Amino acid sequence: MELLEVIKSLSNETRLNILKWLKDPYAHFPEEELSEKTSEVGVCVSDIAKKAGMSVPTVSEYLKTMSAANVLIATRNGQWTYYKRNEQLIQDLAMHIKDRL
Repeated sequence: MELLEVIKSLSNETRLNILKWLKDPYAHFPEEELSEKTSEVGVCVSDIAKKAGMSVPTVSEYLKTMSAANVLIATRNGQWTYYKRNEQLIQDLAMHIKDRL
C-alpha cells in the first residue's frame, strides 16, 4: 500500500462521500439504479455522479484516482464502469493508522 497515494486519493469531501456511499450502496442509491450484481461489481459511474450532483467526467476522474490508489476496484461491463470499495486495502489502512501513526 502506498500510504501517501491512498491519503491523497481521499483528500476531498466528495471522494470521502463516495467511499461512504459505496460501503452500503443499498442505503445510498435508489433501488432502480442497483442490480443483483451490485455487491459483486459495485455502482455505475453515472449513478455515483448523479448522487454527487456533479458531472460524469469530474466524478470519473475522482474514481480513477481512487482506483489508481487501489481504494476502489473498477469493473468494466460493455460501455459501463462500476466501482466498489477495496475492503482489504481499507482494513489495511485502518490498521496502519492504528498501529503506526
